[in-house]
Amino acid sequence: MAQINKPSEYFDTKIYTQTGSTNNGDTQTITMDNVGMVWIKNRSFGNYHALFDIIRGGNGANCLLSTNTTGSGQGSDIDSAEGLTFGSSTTTIGTDGGGYGYNNRTGDNYVAWHWRTDGTTGSSNTDGSITSTVSANTTSGFSIVTWSGTSSNGTIGHGLGVAPKVIICFGYSSGGNSWTVGHNSLSWNNGIYIEATATFANTTLWQNTAPTNNVFSVGSFSGTNSSQSMIAYCFAEKKGFSKFGSYTGNGNADGTFVYTGFKPAFVLHKRTDIAGHSWIIHDNKRPDYNSTNLILHANLSDAEQGGYDMDLLSNGFKHRVTAGSTNASGGTYIYMAFAEQPLVGTNGVPATAR
Repeated sequence: MAQINKPSEYFDTKIYTQTGSTNNGDTQTITMDNVGMVWIKNRSFGNYHALFDIIRGGNGANCLLSTNTTGSGQGSDIDSAEGLTFGSSTTTIGTDGGGYGYNNRTGDNYVAWHWRTDGTTGSSNTDGSITSTVSANTTSGFSIVTWSGTSSNGTIGHGLGVAPKVIICFGYSSGGNSWTVGHNSLSWNNGIYIEATATFANTTLWQNTAPTNNVFSVGSFSGTNSSQSMIAYCFAEKKGFSKFGSYTGNGNADGTFVYTGFKPAFVLHKRTDIAGHSWIIHDNKRPDYNSTNLILHANLSDAEQGGYDMDLLSNGFKHRVTAGSTNASGGTYIYMAFAEQPLVGTNGVPATAR
């Protein structure tokens, strides 16, 4: 497969400050072909994360999901003017309904991470024992998958053509379930929650079976296959664009360096050997990256904060603090990283650090 020379065509970050004259501010536009998923966070205040995707839609009941809560869709009151409108070349972030601050409230600062799929609301996939609906981009290795949960063993078609290394799964129609993550650096009888802080072993998660090129396995566990509407965001690794792995901290301000083979645009990482540590998000668009490094937590509604300095380099990332959540001596961490630029593209253009 050809290497992606312009990763921003498949993943990118938009930052914006809402300056509209009313509480429900002006709309914002994301310029990218066939956006499939948008993850928005209010940087200024402690508001919920807001995840929208093209299969569930950008407005109406259950359109907005939040990684910091086990609740079902938060956006039952979001209409077409307030939510998201997915388009073939641009996606519109609407005005913020009721002034809740999820996606577009006047005076607040926001970040919107977004991934490309095929631009469709999904097509039927019968590769697994349970029929799924899939919107996928096989070039970048990202798919959105929905199905009707059965609370029993089954397989789900993911549409990527190669095995995903990360699967983020959630039951969204009833609520009360956890955001459950399968990661290639954990065994596939293990899982880890987003909105909680500990790993756990449970063979009913993925049937102790690694994903294949066509399907992933689910069991009877509520976080991966409860009797309600289920969604999974699936990520396969692509050279020069994405990397999903683990590292061991060294407890030194001249911290652990993690090689990705590209200049990162986004890094999400989590300590897994002990409980009590959050999922931490760095990106290359929010002010002062490679300086004060303002971070957000995927499992918390908190505003962005400092104290977890990390350099985004031309070929990976390097920690600059000894914090237990990022770089404790002997600590074990998993991560997801997406590229700003390949280390050296097939066009011969090398990446440079900031």
